Amino acid sequence: MSSRPQHTYRVIVRGTFDGLSEESRARLLAEVDEHGLTGMRFTPEGSLAYDRTLKHFSYRLIVVSDAEDGEEMAAVIAEDRVETALRESGHGHGELKSSVTDMDTMKINYKR
Repeated sequence: MSSRPQHTYRVIVRGTFDGLSEESRARLLAEVDEHGLTGMRFTPEGSLAYDRTLKHFSYRLIVVSDAEDGEEMAAVIAEDRVETALRESGHGHGELKSSVTDMDTMKINYKR
């Protein structure tokens, strides 16, 4: 573990399924009800969401990394986790895009 300050990032990685095999499509469709918006959580391993069209997907992840490496590194780490998860599941995909929120610098407006 680094002695440098760590920040916690919430990362949403979005992509498009591409080149899905029949087996992959069948598995995704069989699990589609478990991967809707209501099941989405930010977790270190990532929470996958998609619908029956099997076109677009998103992953929500929590990444903890050195604060000075910033949001760019958090995005790289998250995209690597997503690529690994999709590859291990046998699901093809196109380009990934990420949006990152640094939870340690996010301003919270409390209602008075």
